[in-house]
Amino acid sequence: MKAVLLTGHGGFDKLVYREVPVPKPGEGELLIEVAAAGINNTDINTRIGWYSKTVTSETASGGAGGFAAVDDADAGWSGTALEFPRVQGADVCGRVVAVGNGGTAERIGERVLVRNMLRTYVGYRPYGCWTLGSECEGGFAQFVVAPARETYTVRCDWKDEELAAVPCAYSTAENMLHRARVGTERVLVTGASGGVGLAAVQLARRRGATVIAACSASKAAAVLAQGADRTIDRDADLRETLGAGSVDVVIDVVGGPRLPQLLDTLRRGGRYVVAGAIGGPISEIDLRTIYLNDLTLYGCTFQEDEVFENLVGYIGRNEFRPLVSRVYPLREIVKAQQDFLSKAYPGKLVLVPERDSSTSG
Repeated sequence: MKAVLLTGHGGFDKLVYREVPVPKPGEGELLIEVAAAGINNTDINTRIGWYSKTVTSETASGGAGGFAAVDDADAGWSGTALEFPRVQGADVCGRVVAVGNGGTAERIGERVLVRNMLRTYVGYRPYGCWTLGSECEGGFAQFVVAPARETYTVRCDWKDEELAAVPCAYSTAENMLHRARVGTERVLVTGASGGVGLAAVQLARRRGATVIAACSASKAAAVLAQGADRTIDRDADLRETLGAGSVDVVIDVVGGPRLPQLLDTLRRGGRYVVAGAIGGPISEIDLRTIYLNDLTLYGCTFQEDEVFENLVGYIGRNEFRPLVSRVYPLREIVKAQQDFLSKAYPGKLVLVPERDSSTSG
């Protein structure tokens, strides 16, 4: 089969498109023919080693060429070293073509989504998981193996590319909303035109929230069309634009030096929820802002089982629909990541593996 291999931490040159053996499903696993796989920030961050504590700048500064100094020992999201080569890709939409020992053949032919934060391989221990495409092989290939227990049948009229936009971005957004118990409140979403941000806009609106979305002016119309009640410029002075204590919840995937302003927008007893830091991992905050205003801070990575299960239910009931701006052949992954880093397109960018006679499962 054809796959994209990440051969080490660094620039685009570390992505190699080549032929590799089709994986074989083990006990409790399924072999899935990948129909489409989305691009995510975690793909870029993993490639460039951004998760290493030696890196203190924003993702974009090393997105194309990597960083001069990265400690490989802690460059994975979990704080441990990655094994190379690795097939990345946290988003998998496809069809089951084979089952491992003990599996039921009835699953062959199912259209499926794979949960991106896998608990099977760590025995379902609390706060333990592997990321598809990080600790195990992912979806940037024609075939992938995944645990049967965490591979979900989907029934809808969506295109494969739309389904492939869901796992990483939408589970991250839903997890943030789930942790903070967001309801009919005023919610501020940063990075609102990106994959996770736009998912948060849609899913917060689904919960009845009034959504204020921070994004570039060029993408404001697209964000409003996806359910935001109001947009503000991503570089606006939040104290002047929104006022202190004006929102109940902040959903943040940007981080960086603007964090103090985000905290100032929260009402007393408000909640700040973070699951990304594309604007930079280092922020300076005044702890008095937190404790004198009884703020709660949520860091969100691990996902309870119900988060992904809820998403599958939303899909079946057509309660949201992803915005996919562009689709690329898998072999054009570098172009796709370049476009992703340019932030020129709202929503998701998706890769589609080629199909030929050599790819039968």
